[in-house]
Amino acid sequence: MPSTHHTWSPWSAPARSSTRANCSNAPPKSPHRHRPQTAISKPERRSPETRRSTGIDNSSLSVNGAQYAGITLIDEGGIRTLAATHDYPRLLDDVQRDVGQGPCLSAAWIQHIIRIDDLPEEMRWPRYRDAVVAQTPIRSVLSIRLADRGKAISALNFYADAAGAFDDDSVEQGLIFASHTVLTWTALDREQRFQSALASRDVIGQAKGMLMERFDIDAVAAFELLRKLSQERNVKLVEIAQRLIDADH
Repeated sequence: MPSTHHTWSPWSAPARSSTRANCSNAPPKSPHRHRPQTAISKPERRSPETRRSTGIDNSSLSVNGAQYAGITLIDEGGIRTLAATHDYPRLLDDVQRDVGQGPCLSAAWIQHIIRIDDLPEEMRWPRYRDAVVAQTPIRSVLSIRLADRGKAISALNFYADAAGAFDDDSVEQGLIFASHTVLTWTALDREQRFQSALASRDVIGQAKGMLMERFDIDAVAAFELLRKLSQERNVKLVEIAQRLIDADH
């Protein structure tokens, strides 16, 4: 017999059918106290975010001259650091957000590759230059645009304390790593979609089973009932299925 205490219930469904068939913002106190980080320990929980971060750690070793690396993400939420090997990339992204300019933003929005050989002499982003020179020892920057991801754009960035740290080989290596990064993201996104699809299928299957038992209908009729409920309420089918499950518990 159906429960009578639920606030939402679909159990008033059609009659029986006979048919069967989901950085610290403060600048370092002293440049000399922050040595380049070559790698950090692998996180125990390898979520997509931490796996991306681990890849960035390795990138700082594969590009000539690079001491620090990070990914700048620009989306509807603003500018943020998606992954970094050190506090410096996060600090530089904070500077770009505060002053509204910088090589990472330009690489992501306008120019695919930007290289700065001597930051104190850089004239294109004066507010960014002054802030970074005052707060960090970084003098060389290499920014490479990554592929757009929906409404988000991003840049892969490499940094070094020494002036003139990056050469043409550095650019080529950076482009190769950027390509690998995009391929990795694509694989991770595909994996997430697959896992989400599996979870949705399980929820829908459970809801179908409940309808089949409750109304003595077959799987096809149960799915059709879910589909109609979804259309009538303008709610995703998996959400309708989850509501059914929740209402029965």
